[in-house]
Amino acid sequence: QVQLVESGGGLVQAGGSLELSCVASGIIFTIGVMGWYRQAPGKERELVATIDSGGSTNYADSVKGRFTISRDNGKKTVYLQMNSLKPEDTAVYYCNVDRMTANRGPLYNTWGQGTQVTVSS
Repeated sequence: QVQLVESGGGLVQAGGSLELSCVASGIIFTIGVMGWYRQAPGKERELVATIDSGGSTNYADSVKGRFTISRDNGKKTVYLQMNSLKPEDTAVYYCNVDRMTANRGPLYNTWGQGTQVTVSS
């Protein structure tokens, strides 16, 4: 069974840092665009950052210069390094993969279970 498993969330003071990780587990042959999204209470889920298999990245304006997305294709893992965290970064952070080729065929728009990030002022 293919799944995305996130880790690294927690409570941090404003100005602090956290690193999130998301590993794709299962028999997977190829992984497309990997990304991080977040959803704050009462708000819609929003894009944080994405990275394609070649390493090209895309960031939300609100996190540019503070967050860095990276991936290790061999480990099927995507990371999100978050620096200079602000209280408004508080949200549940979700990992996403747009397309994977697994032993049971292609999978589209796969989500992790989410990890809570809380930034105190």
